[in-house]
Amino acid sequence: MATQITNYQCPSCTGPLHFDAQSGKLKCDYCGSIFEVQEIEALYADDLQAAETAGTAVHEQSAEGAWDFTQDGEWDAEREGMKSYSCPSCGAELICEATTAATSCPYCGNPTVVPAQFHGLLRPDYILPFRQSKEDAIQALRGYYKGKPLLPRLFANDNHIEEVKGVYVPFWLFGGRVEADMSFNATRVQVHRHGDTTVTETHHYELRRCGTVDFDRIPADASSKMPDALMDAIEPYDYAELKQFSTAYMPGFLAERYDMASDDVRERADRRAFNTAVSMVAATAGAGYSTCAVSGQRTRLSRGKVRYALLPVWMLSTRYAGKNYIFAMNGQTGKFIGDLPISKGRALAWFAGIAAPIAALAALALQFFG
Repeated sequence: MATQITNYQCPSCTGPLHFDAQSGKLKCDYCGSIFEVQEIEALYADDLQAAETAGTAVHEQSAEGAWDFTQDGEWDAEREGMKSYSCPSCGAELICEATTAATSCPYCGNPTVVPAQFHGLLRPDYILPFRQSKEDAIQALRGYYKGKPLLPRLFANDNHIEEVKGVYVPFWLFGGRVEADMSFNATRVQVHRHGDTTVTETHHYELRRCGTVDFDRIPADASSKMPDALMDAIEPYDYAELKQFSTAYMPGFLAERYDMASDDVRERADRRAFNTAVSMVAATAGAGYSTCAVSGQRTRLSRGKVRYALLPVWMLSTRYAGKNYIFAMNGQTGKFIGDLPISKGRALAWFAGIAAPIAALAALALQFFG
């Protein structure tokens, strides 16, 4: 038996609804009607409750706030790790990965949400709606590779975008407090002249700085499929726009529930908290000294609340010269990151252009001093 899923349909014409990033509302693909998120939430409240409780799940929660779970259910898919769903619009059976929470039907194209993926302790605390559209992501890609001196000349013409997809990526948001106690060896150098004599005085100091830094919502992506480096690079997000979780923000986008528990990614958040606290405390010690070096440090982390949120990301892939290049854009702020190809010929010409003036100056120096 296929698991129950939900299509959000227009109350006016029953056409598919999708969340519009620019307006922050749900829009009908057919008649163009626009609806507030709260309006559609109220309309589908009973259906979502039924869909969320359709499956059977057993959950465990650790003292650290990490959600670990096991899930039992019937598997109609041919192999473990996949699940089957029945599209409410056309009746087609969809085969998806077990963590898929929002997708679109490949047969009728309607946006599809799987509320059961967010039932009970699997339900996110927050969702951050998209503010950047698909067109914004494509334009950002084109702007990203303009003006790059080492980019192959034909890249803009020869590459073509293979895929552009908006994804709600699961994140754990960690809170906590770091206490840092640091010592430093510092010097202050003074130079005096007495006639023809130059006197240099170096004074040595031992410094100590202590501080406490509170952290809230340090993000760490909870999907093993997402490159951590890309997810870190498109930060920060403006958490002031976080909304209480609702599946009504998801139609038209892809989404997955986490497949990495908070304990699996906690060390990444701990490391960021430690490094930031040490950097902030160290920054208070160097002012007024010629040199300042850390001689010792003690840090202590007290972990706080852990929250589960879905954050918006545009993932783009483009192909050039037989190779795929992956890019990511913050779906809220538009911050863009990714790798670009390098033209070996242009790189050699660029380095040659730098080397030639240096060689000429060296020759003149030899003539002048030689």
